[in-house]
Amino acid sequence: MFKRLYNRVLQWAEHRYASHYLFFLSVAESSFFPIPPDVMLAPMCLAKPSKSFSYALITTVGSVLGGIIGYCIGFFSFELIEPLIESIGYAHKFDVVKEWFDNWGFWAILVAGFSPIPYKVFTVTAGLLGMYFLPFVLASIIGRGARFYLVAYLVSLGGDGLRHRLNDYIEKIGWTVTAAIILGIVIYKFGFS
Repeated sequence: MFKRLYNRVLQWAEHRYASHYLFFLSVAESSFFPIPPDVMLAPMCLAKPSKSFSYALITTVGSVLGGIIGYCIGFFSFELIEPLIESIGYAHKFDVVKEWFDNWGFWAILVAGFSPIPYKVFTVTAGLLGMYFLPFVLASIIGRGARFYLVAYLVSLGGDGLRHRLNDYIEKIGWTVTAAIILGIVIYKFGFS
């Protein structure tokens, strides 16, 4: 099951329009879409290791552009969101977060750009809180670029050897990850009930 899925993903990664899809996924993920571009970037780097850094550049540019869109969503929709913030009693928390963003905004975006935390949360919040635009873009470029170039570099290091080894072990890896997720859900359900 996992081997078939793995090989299908590699075929998609070698598609002639894969770079376009990667760009649009990167834009969408930074502003509203839930799936990170790493799920497409890594197989593309695995399929064509010599193009890894160009894929990382495409992903970074798309992600930063999507971050700007997310920023604009937050910046221009504040009037729509403000009554909701007040009605649920978060006005004080909002002020605390705004102060934190005012003091650490650049670093918050830089770290968020590199972390697995959904980047769109930070991009929309940065716009909502009126973070200065130029530091936002600069932190996005550095943070997202560092993340995607690191992914591209690490995957390309493995090259064809990694591709073949993954093909040999993908079933075991897939079932192990599935079991870990199920175990995590069970522990969460019964541990926090």
